Amino acid sequence: MPNHLLEIDDLSASEIAEIIRLSNVENPPQVLRNKGAALLFEKPSNRTRNSMEMAIIQLGGHPITIRPDEVGIGERESAEDVARTLSCYHALIGARVFAHATVDELSTASTSPVVNMLSDKSHPLQALADLLTIWEEFGTFEGRIVSYVGDANNVARSLAIACGLMGIEFRIAHPNGYGFSESDEEAIRGVGTQFSATQNPREAVGGANVVYTDVWASMGQEEEREKRLADFEGYTVDDKLFELSSEDSIFMHCLPAHPGEEVSRSVLDSGKSRIWEQAENRMHAARGFLLHIFQEENQ
Repeated sequence: MPNHLLEIDDLSASEIAEIIRLSNVENPPQVLRNKGAALLFEKPSNRTRNSMEMAIIQLGGHPITIRPDEVGIGERESAEDVARTLSCYHALIGARVFAHATVDELSTASTSPVVNMLSDKSHPLQALADLLTIWEEFGTFEGRIVSYVGDANNVARSLAIACGLMGIEFRIAHPNGYGFSESDEEAIRGVGTQFSATQNPREAVGGANVVYTDVWASMGQEEEREKRLADFEGYTVDDKLFELSSEDSIFMHCLPAHPGEEVSRSVLDSGKSRIWEQAENRMHAARGFLLHIFQEENQ
């Protein structure tokens, strides 16, 4: 069976640890030599396209980025037939989509691994990059606390599950009505996450090693923007809030950021900010994951 990655808990803790190790391998083996990788984009992205294309190239492969109008998943052709077709040519299918159901449908028909490059439910590659950034900073996951301030979105969901898998405490602060669903919370607690939710950002951030946030209105939520700006008033990660975190704390954000909304410019540009290391780690973590699955396949 192909090694699909649709959510971060498709990987075990030991596999994640191995991917983190492989992310730092210099001169990695060319496990994708003479192989193609199809990268389907329903949603545009700066970091996802560049990190995935470069990770594939660094492993000897040839990435082909496909725009939504070139395929028309669910309109010109079903997701299953797209997957069957692309599997004829490519060793890997990556998909950055609106609905998580699309990556599920691709994975049921593909004979090549399908990698979720983002869906409305999850963002596993971002979670791997986040874990790599935390590991590089602290050298351990044990005893670490991640505090997420903002909407309980796809990024937060995958990060919370990833934290649970690796033994990191996860806290979230969000306004009323913007928390995890019951099923999401069940998935988070199901991997053993030490989890807490509050509507008080100060409570969540106090003593945390990592303070993390994301935009309040994601792509596809533009019509909700004004309401969200009002609802999230008081949830900006500014200097006053960040000062409540631990002495060794760092700030993280999956980008792009909206300075003055979810985070102040002073925190973004501070010496504690690791946003650019985190962005670079999107490439290293993706390469580590691909090396993990294709090295295993070639053994």
